[in-house]
Amino acid sequence: MNDDTVQADLLRLFERHDVELDLDEDWLVTDGDFPAVRGSWHDGAEGEPGRLDVDVVISEERHIEESFAGHGRGDAGARDALKAFERHALYVLLAACWYVTDDRRIQLQSWELGIRTWDVFVGPLAISRDDIAAPEGLLPGLHDALKNESLSGELHWIRLFYRRADDGLVAAEALLDNQPWAGGDRLLSQLTWPSTEKGYSARCFIALDIRDY
Repeated sequence: MNDDTVQADLLRLFERHDVELDLDEDWLVTDGDFPAVRGSWHDGAEGEPGRLDVDVVISEERHIEESFAGHGRGDAGARDALKAFERHALYVLLAACWYVTDDRRIQLQSWELGIRTWDVFVGPLAISRDDIAAPEGLLPGLHDALKNESLSGELHWIRLFYRRADDGLVAAEALLDNQPWAGGDRLLSQLTWPSTEKGYSARCFIALDIRDY
């Protein structure tokens, strides 16, 4: 699948959620301005999943980067990855960047951090196995971890990823505004994740913005 086809699919996806974007060179833009979004598909090696990169530019200096695996080659793989994007990140992005909120798809919370009140948009914890439950204390722990950060008065986003391999080897990563986040890494290591013989992975995408009174 070429990137023009990816953009066309993204355009239709946003239209289905009542967000009208316009094609401007390689980007889909909002009324000629930000937020702007672009998708790029990369086929994987033989037998390996491909990767869909989605960039959302929210200002001249800030953009959100997310990637999603897609099984299959060409159109089939790209559309599989696009479905993953829709499940895992789209509804958070719609709420945080385009103010289109579907509380059936995400959790909406209000957190006090420092002297500010924040609207928090929490995507689903996507776990690769149906028989694995989310660890207790994830959101309270995230709230506590953010209390130790000096957040600027603008939109912020968090990606949490945890994987437990079949041999028990664990890999975990937390990113805050696309950057490695030590506080998030500590949170992931402190949670009680299920210990099973068969491996699994989990990911969650969260955004927060200052409450607009």
